[in-house]
Amino acid sequence: MPRPPEWRFEPVGEADFEPLLALRIDVMREHLERVGRFHPDRARRIFRAHFEEPGMHRLMVGDRRVGCVGVRRDAAGMKIDSFYLERRLHNSGLGTAILLALLAEADTLGLPVELDVLQGSPAGRFYERHGFTRQREDEIEANYRRPAPRSPLSRA
Repeated sequence: MPRPPEWRFEPVGEADFEPLLALRIDVMREHLERVGRFHPDRARRIFRAHFEEPGMHRLMVGDRRVGCVGVRRDAAGMKIDSFYLERRLHNSGLGTAILLALLAEADTLGLPVELDVLQGSPAGRFYERHGFTRQREDEIEANYRRPAPRSPLSRA
C-alpha cells in the first residue's frame, strides 16, 4: 500500500459546514438508503448537531479539506464520530493513519475509545482490525469499543 499523504487536523469553521455535509452525504448515502434511513433534512440535522459540538476537526492534506472527524473526550473515555474522508482517499491508508493517531492519544491518556457504525458498513471490519469489539447493536447501528490500555503510556 502506498504511503498515505501528510495530513493534519484543523478546527472547523462555519464555512466548512456545507462542504463537509456534502462529503458526508456522498460517503453515506448508499449505506443509509440500504437501511431505509437516508433523508437530506435528517442528514443535515444530525450532522449540524455533531458539527456544533466541541471537538469537530476538518482533515487537511496540504491546503485541501479532505474530510472531518469528531473527537469527544471526557473522564470516561474518547468518542469518535463523523469520521468521513473523500471517496478518492478510501483505501489509501489515510483513514488508518488518522485512526492510529487518535488511538495513540487515547492510549497516552489511558482512555477507552467508543464509536458507532451503521449496520452492514465495511467500517465495522476496519475498526475490528484496530482492536474494537462490538458491544451492542440495534437495527440501524452497532456500538464498538476499544478498551483503555492496562496503564496509561508515558509521554517519554
